[in-house]
Amino acid sequence: MSSPDRLPRTLGLGSATALVIGITIGSGIFRSPAGVAQRVGDPVVFIGLWVVGGMLALAGALSLAELAAAFPESGGYYAYLRESWGRAVAFLFGWTQLVLLRASAIGGIALACGQYTLRMLGVDPSAHPLLAQLVSASAILIAASANIVGARIGAAIVNASSSAKFVALVGLAGVALFLGGAHGASTANFASTAPVTASGFGLALVSVLWAYDGFGDVSFAGGEVIRPDRTLPRAIIGGTMAVVVAYVLVNVGYVYVLSTPSVAKSPLVAADTMTAIVGPAGAALVSLLVAVSTFGALNADFLGSPRVFFAMADDGLFFRAVARVHPRFRTPHVAIMLTAAMSVILVFSRSFEALTETFVIAIWPFYGLCVAGIFRLRRLRPDLKRPYRVAGYPIVPAVFLIAVVGFLLNALLSEPVATGITFAIILAGLPVYWVAFGRRASNVAAGSDF
Repeated sequence: MSSPDRLPRTLGLGSATALVIGITIGSGIFRSPAGVAQRVGDPVVFIGLWVVGGMLALAGALSLAELAAAFPESGGYYAYLRESWGRAVAFLFGWTQLVLLRASAIGGIALACGQYTLRMLGVDPSAHPLLAQLVSASAILIAASANIVGARIGAAIVNASSSAKFVALVGLAGVALFLGGAHGASTANFASTAPVTASGFGLALVSVLWAYDGFGDVSFAGGEVIRPDRTLPRAIIGGTMAVVVAYVLVNVGYVYVLSTPSVAKSPLVAADTMTAIVGPAGAALVSLLVAVSTFGALNADFLGSPRVFFAMADDGLFFRAVARVHPRFRTPHVAIMLTAAMSVILVFSRSFEALTETFVIAIWPFYGLCVAGIFRLRRLRPDLKRPYRVAGYPIVPAVFLIAVVGFLLNALLSEPVATGITFAIILAGLPVYWVAFGRRASNVAAGSDF
């Protein structure tokens, strides 16, 4: 088992809550609405999807908070899966992080950061895709460097950007709802206009869940949180509830000002909403805020996700060098550099939509396994110290599990090739585990050195 105290505990409740908000409010709410509206043209269903996604995220947050309090270690989900399902499943999660998840998530956030940065400067990112990629890659490298220098620096950036982006997001919703009426906005935009299919609803939910993803990622840095048994549940639940409210309000504002068909044609929907109300100056301002938002999300991701690779290596399930702690800065610098390198590669090779869809389909099976692990641990380890227990148990985690199964089945039926390939890549990690790390992991579990 990895040592939870190898990295210093420096993150308090404010930083942990800001980390939840900072990771969650990244690129999704500023890019995903277009994809959602393309698949679901009805405005009421469009808004309803953001409510449904928020309730799923909250149910997941309530459930994961129990695990976060019981296992306050670096690595988060990795540690939960190891304790509830064993090392092979934990490795599978780490493998999926390595080959699919983390680089896809950071790459998608960075692309939005680069595109909105160019829009702020008056440059059309669609006309200069290479320039957008270069700006995105630069943002990744800057964020990685800041987090190598120290968790406090990364947390300071996250705190500042999280506050700014949350206020800006709520402010954008307020401007749209209170000033939009004088600039062409209309309640008639909420009239039902298009039929909705079950498969379209399910695929649209993929984009919504990308925007909400991050509700439990503060647990990746659990080994660096002060009083984690109390801090982690409060941060996860409080941060998620704040994000749900902000997301629903801002999407109501988008539809009110632009209409659902216009949202579907607007990849930079926040900028277009502000343009409709206050003109080009407003678009430049909101583009600046989104650039800050996504850069803050990059920092939050680097503050959390590389700890998965660190925890794996510390457990003997990955190359030992990845578990190195910088002698001066006391950060997992090798894990951070590995994450940055993979993310830069994907920025130059895949689109925003491809990155985000791959991420959501690959991560949610593990969310389901983590929550299912709550039932398993309650049965197998009834004496485990649980400073926080899931509110509404067993109904809340059961509803979350049912939703995860339905969501994944719909994805498999609607897009069988892409979803099947993603699942095949995940399962390919099992032979890798047994061949490369199975014996080594057994030695570590037995207490031997190698």
